Amino acid sequence: MVIKSVELETVCGITSELPDTDKPEVAFAGKSNVGKSSLINGLMNRKALARTSAQPGKTQTINYYNINNCMYLVDLPGYGYAKITLREKEKWGRMIENYLHTSRQLKAVFLLIDIRHEPSDNDRQMYDWIVYQGFDPIIIATKSDKVSRRKLPDHIRMIREGLNLKSGTPLFPYSALTKQGKEEIWEYMDELLGLFDENAGNVSKRSENNGNSAIVSSTGHQKAGEFVSASGTKGISEQAAETPARKPRRKAEDLPKKLLKKKKAAKAGKKKKSAKTGGKREKK
Repeated sequence: MVIKSVELETVCGITSELPDTDKPEVAFAGKSNVGKSSLINGLMNRKALARTSAQPGKTQTINYYNINNCMYLVDLPGYGYAKITLREKEKWGRMIENYLHTSRQLKAVFLLIDIRHEPSDNDRQMYDWIVYQGFDPIIIATKSDKVSRRKLPDHIRMIREGLNLKSGTPLFPYSALTKQGKEEIWEYMDELLGLFDENAGNVSKRSENNGNSAIVSSTGHQKAGEFVSASGTKGISEQAAETPARKPRRKAEDLPKKLLKKKKAAKAGKKKKSAKTGGKREKK
């Protein structure tokens, strides 16, 4: 999606009445300090619209961000912050539960997990609780730049096993630093909500192949060196990463007429010179 306009439209506290919106919503939940605000800022192409802080538990309200006047990104309060009272945790829990129960436009819930660590008890409880509420959470594994590329598959497997994810659950590694995963998350949301930019050009299609999905363009050709894992994330194959990119040789029919004419003339000149010297090199 091309971001044209963003507005923090509604902020709801514990006693606030949730808005009855007329646009599709996607919600983001995650443990305190997991990078939720940074992710939302990255998705919206903004630096500080969603407030970030080194202090956990900064988001204590439900925030509705109007994107292009066609959808809402909904930022839910963080959970698992040890320094808040049990009473406050219960209040935040009721806020989230109330939202999940009452929103008529909620289409998906994204659950953020820190890719560096095994999912905590709070993470597992939140995942199970969202499933209990009737949703299948999509996982975003944040801070992926903190894990080496070689170890990334192991950490993804750790999250899948730690949360006991359902087969086929999408999982997107994301880095607030490099913006890795941003495009894939937006592609998923666009497809989910039926929102496609008219000027975006070819729309990629995914075809299943032994648990992996190949990126297939509208021409029907797979993009060289790219794959989409069963989690739905796009990456570069190990072989493609190790092999330097080579420019394809151009066929004669693809060359411009002037360049083709010069090549033919040069070739004819070499043959003529070779005939004069009897096929031997001339002595200087």
